[in-house]
This record gives sequence, C-alpha cells and structure tokens, in this order.
Amino acid sequence: MKHLGWILCLKYLQRRLIVLLSVAAVALSCALLIVTDSLFTGFIDAVENSVGRYLGDVLIQAPSGLRISDYEVLIAQLEETEAVQAAAAVLNGQGLLLSGPGRVRPVKVCGIELPQQLEVSPLDSALVFQNGKPAKQIDFGNWPDGQVGGLVGIGVLSRPDEKTDRYDMQQIREFLGKPAVLTTGTAQPQANDSTGSGDRPQIRRQVIRFTIADVVMTGVSDLDESFVYLPLETLSQVLYPNAPVSADVIQIRLAGGVDEEVAMAVISGVWNRFAQERFAWYSRADIQSTRQMQAQLIAEYHKQLRVLLFIFGLVSLGIILLVLCIFYLIVMTRRKDIAILKSCGLGSGSVAMIFVVFGMVAGTLGAALGIGLGCVFTRHINAIEQTISTVFGLKLWQASTYMFSRIPNTVNWASVWWIAAAGIAAAALGALIPAITAARVKPVEILRYE
Repeated sequence: MKHLGWILCLKYLQRRLIVLLSVAAVALSCALLIVTDSLFTGFIDAVENSVGRYLGDVLIQAPSGLRISDYEVLIAQLEETEAVQAAAAVLNGQGLLLSGPGRVRPVKVCGIELPQQLEVSPLDSALVFQNGKPAKQIDFGNWPDGQVGGLVGIGVLSRPDEKTDRYDMQQIREFLGKPAVLTTGTAQPQANDSTGSGDRPQIRRQVIRFTIADVVMTGVSDLDESFVYLPLETLSQVLYPNAPVSADVIQIRLAGGVDEEVAMAVISGVWNRFAQERFAWYSRADIQSTRQMQAQLIAEYHKQLRVLLFIFGLVSLGIILLVLCIFYLIVMTRRKDIAILKSCGLGSGSVAMIFVVFGMVAGTLGAALGIGLGCVFTRHINAIEQTISTVFGLKLWQASTYMFSRIPNTVNWASVWWIAAAGIAAAALGALIPAITAARVKPVEILRYE
C-alpha cells in the first residue's frame, strides 16, 4: 500500500500545475541568495586580493619622512630565505601631472625598478602597449637627450565613457611617446628665527620631465586613476639630490605554500639584522601583510554581507507560507484520495510522510533550478549589465564607484550548498502543516456518502 502513496505523490507532481508555483518560489529564492552572496563575496575577495596582487604579500614601510638606503642588500638577504620569492623597492611621492594643454591631474608617484617590480606584481599584464612582451624586454624606453620614460595610469590620461565604462583606446594611443611634466617636491625643515618657533617644514618644488612610455590599465580604479611610475633612481635623485638612492617601502612576494605568520617572523628577523646598525629608527618600521592592512575593512564588508543575506533570507521565508497554502489546497481538494488510501490500510504517519516528501521533492527541484539560474546569472552578470546599459542607457556598475572595471562573477560554491539545503528545508517545513491535516483525515466521514 505504501507504493500507492508514492504513486499518488508522483501524480500530484505531474498533474497539479499549482505545484510549479512552489517549485518556482524555491528556485527564485535560492537564485536570489546565490547571486547576492556570490557577487558580494566576489567583490570582497577582489578588494582583498587587488592590494596584495599589485603591492605584494608583505610590506616593510619606513616611518614617515625616513627612507631605506642600501635596499639592494636587504632585498638580496630577503630573497635568500625560503619564505620570500621576490622583493622590490619603491619610493612614493605625490604631485601634479601635466599631460597636455589643460590636462592637469593630482597623482601618486611611485619610483620603481622594473625588473624587480615585475617579479613582485603582474604589472606587465596591465601594460597597454608592452603587454605580451617577455618581462626582460619591458622597460621605460630609450629616449633622446637623456629623457626618462614613465608609466601612467589610464585614468590619469582619459575618462571612460559614462555608458560603456570603456576608454577610447585611439585617444590613449596618441599619448604614447608624448612628453609629460610632473611637479612634485619634498618637505624640508627650515629654521624660523623671526618667530622662535623652531624648525618648520618648507616645501621644495621639483619638476620632472619624462616621456610616456606606456599606459597602465589594471582594472582597479584607484590604481588606474591615480598612479604614475618612474624609475626609482630618477625620482630619488630629484627628490633627495644630496642623498644616496633610497626607498621608503619594500614590497615582498612570499613563496608559494609558506605560512604567512612564519614568513612575517622570518622577514622581521632579516630586517632587524639588516637595519639595527644602519638606522636608529629601525624598530619603528612597519612590517605588515597586505591582508592585515585591510582586515578591518574586510571585516566590515563581511558584516554587511551577513546583514544583506539575513534580510533576503527573511524575504525568502515566504516560501514556507506559499508552500503551506499550495499543499493545504491540495489536501483539501484531494481528501477523497487520502481517505481511500487510509481505508485500504495506509497509516496516518505514512500519509503525513507522503506530503512532507512531496514538499521536499518540490524543494529539491526548485533548489536545483535555483542553483542553475543563480550560476548562469552570476557567470554572465557582466554581459547582462552591458546589455542593460546598451538597451536602456542605465549604467549599473561604475568602475570609479565600485573600484573595478568588471563585476566579480565567481560563484561562491561554499554558500550554494547551504542555500540549496535551506530551500529544501523551507519547502518541507511549509508542507508540514498540510501533512498533519492530511494525516487527521477520517475515512468514515469522507466516504460515508460516496
């Protein structure tokens, strides 16, 4: 007799179109949660990884106003350890860039040594014109009259189209080989005898003329719209003409599979041995991983994600009510079938279980469909966003606002399974009350007039 119950369950699934509403409800709710979780998690991962991708895994930063000389020795000592894959020196500054008539932009200046920098960061893959060249062939270019070359962020030179968020590459190409002027400087102390207030900083202005050797397009708006890269030696000599070439940051790429805490301890030991006899301030240097630098920001993003999923989860609880109403309607319209089954010997528990399983089957179908919809939507979110922008003129994703030129579209499979399980459980819970109602049907009362 139990087989008759399962046959009846299958019959309802096949012929009751109203059941499709419960399947659709579970599918849409699961898809909504999967897309929301995947896109938000992808954004968090992109924020967390973008810094480490281009700045390295660990940074050694000198205190403000101080610099690291003899950095070549430090880099060699770091690379001798098993924890470090590569290291590069960077000198940071700020200034105003004149890239053409009326084109003046505030920029962040980075003095780098290209061979070492390319071992720490994938800057070569971000170059517009030298992309695809072997790393050893990438350089700042050879220019006449001793002119130096520089790399400029694409957002410094141009603005993307507001609708498509794409740059005019023909316009960008026109900047290649063109001269640019960087106005920068350093703050130096100066005695103020008239006020007796002691030393006060004075800004010493410096001008660097260089040729645009290439354009950098990382896809990270903060980097693309702010940074200019010059040879470290050139920038150091201009900013600090009476001092040896130096840097204020050492970027470090860790070897694969190395524990971060162990690597940090190794790096700290190398730094202490190198710096304690050279710099009186060595104990004030900041040695920190890029992951630690962003830990507070990432934690806040995760809090926002949990709040967002909680709100959508509450909305999705409507599945329980919808399934309850649909299955209760089925029970009320199929009381005769239930009474016949019970009169033939099927127990109340078995009848209740039929409808609970009925709900779980509907939930499973809906969850499977929701996983498919959620994955397809997430994978093709950039094409969907571009279509909406083209057809309706509505730009949903601005790189300058959301930091990245493309929407992160990786499915978060770690959350897919618990979302699907929650959808199945919600459908089963919604079928529970109708199942109890079906179990309480009395065959005598239903069939006595038949």
